[in-house]
Amino acid sequence: MGIVVIGDVFIDIKGYSTSPYIPQGRNAGTVIQIHGGVARNVAENIANIELKPTFISAVDDNAMGDDVIQKLKRHKVETKYMKKVKDGMGTWLAVFDHEGDVVASISKRPDHKPIEQILDEHGDEIFKDADSIAIEIDTDKEIVKKTFMYAEKYHKEVYALVSNMTIAVERRDFIRRTACFVCNQQEAGILFSEDYDHMTPAELAAILPDRIRSAKISRMVVTMGGNGAVFVDEDGHTGLYPGRKVDVVDTTGAGDAFFSGVCIGLTYGKTLEESCGIGTRLAATVICTTENICPRFMPEEFGLNYNTQDRDEK
Repeated sequence: MGIVVIGDVFIDIKGYSTSPYIPQGRNAGTVIQIHGGVARNVAENIANIELKPTFISAVDDNAMGDDVIQKLKRHKVETKYMKKVKDGMGTWLAVFDHEGDVVASISKRPDHKPIEQILDEHGDEIFKDADSIAIEIDTDKEIVKKTFMYAEKYHKEVYALVSNMTIAVERRDFIRRTACFVCNQQEAGILFSEDYDHMTPAELAAILPDRIRSAKISRMVVTMGGNGAVFVDEDGHTGLYPGRKVDVVDTTGAGDAFFSGVCIGLTYGKTLEESCGIGTRLAATVICTTENICPRFMPEEFGLNYNTQDRDEK
C-alpha cells in the first residue's frame, strides 16, 4: 500500500510575467496549465522516488480527469481508490511576477463528499497495510476525523501539512495526534498567536521547543523559504537545516515537495534532521522549474532501505 496520501486534485492555471509585474496594468508573459493540488503533488513526489504511494482522491468525470489518473499511473501511484465524479477537481488560477513569486490567485475547491465515501467503503483495506498516512490537516473535517480513526485503529503514523492555517488552528486536537506537523513561518505564527515573520532561524529555533511542548505537539518542522527549515521535537531537540541556493523560476509546489521528503524520511527510518534534508533537496528541484513536482530519483539516492522489487511482487 505504501504511504497513503489523502486530498484533492487541482488544475493549476499559471501566468508568468516576463518583465517587472505591473499590478493594475497589462502584463506580457506566458500561461500554462498543469495538474496540481497539494495532495496530488505529494503523491506524485513520493512516487517519483519509486515508493509507490496510494492516492485517495476524486477527479472530474471527463477527459481531464482521465488524464490525471493516467499520469499518476505512469508514475506508479496506486489509483484504484480514486473516484470519477462531477466537480471532483478544484481549480487554482495564479499570476507570478518575473521573480517567480505569486502576486495574485483565485481558488475553487472541489466537492469532498466522494473522498469521505471512499473512506467509508474501503477504509479498513486502505489503512491496515499502509506504511504511513499523509494528509492536509485543513481538509474537510469528516475526512480528517475518519483518517485519524483508522490510523489509530491500525497504529499508523499520520504526517500533516496545511494549506489554510485559519482553518487548521481550530484543529489543534488533530495536530496533537500527528507524528509530525509541517508548516511555514507565517503559519507557525498563526498557530501560536505570535508574529514570526521577521525572526531568524536561530531565533525561531530558540522558542519552538517551549511552544510545541505547551501545545503537546510531538514533532514539528517550520519552513523558512531560502533560509531553510527549523525542526523540533517534544523532548526539546531542535536544529536548523539550511536551504539550497538555486535560481528561482516558480515557488509553487516547493512546500509540497519539502513535506513529501519529510514524510518519506520519517516513514522509512530516517531521523527528523535527515528527513528535512530529503525535503530540502526535493524542494530545490521544484523551484527551479515551472513544474509542481520533483524529478525522478531512486530510493538509494537518499539512503532509503526500500526494496522496490519486493513491493512489485506483492
